[in-house]
Amino acid sequence: MDIIELTREVGKALQQDESYLALKVATQVADEDMELQGLIGNFNLKRLSVNNETKREDRDPERLKELNIEMREAYLKVMQNEKMAAYQAAKEKFDALLMRVQRIIVACSQGADPETADYNPDEDDCTGNCATCGGCS
Repeated sequence: MDIIELTREVGKALQQDESYLALKVATQVADEDMELQGLIGNFNLKRLSVNNETKREDRDPERLKELNIEMREAYLKVMQNEKMAAYQAAKEKFDALLMRVQRIIVACSQGADPETADYNPDEDDCTGNCATCGGCS
């Protein structure tokens, strides 16, 4: 079996993991919640208004401030929705698994022992945002 075939096996295993399955369910529940979708739509409209005002040559700083406040309020309403909270929790759990798999592969590619290479997010200061990163250890 070559490396690509093995990678496909890892992909199959990921799709059978409970965190993946929980994320799929949470995604479907959130997608089917019309109230949540309305809140998301409202947030997107507010964000578009902010972007449009920002691009204007004669932008009004006070209007931009108001639009930003409205956008933040719309975002908070989205994030306070229980189905969005469940989706976020499921996504964070699955993302943590993906990060662990990735960090193990990176460690092995740098010569670490594949039998013992691991990644514990509680012992690492990785933010998950590569823009803040000085490189993986």
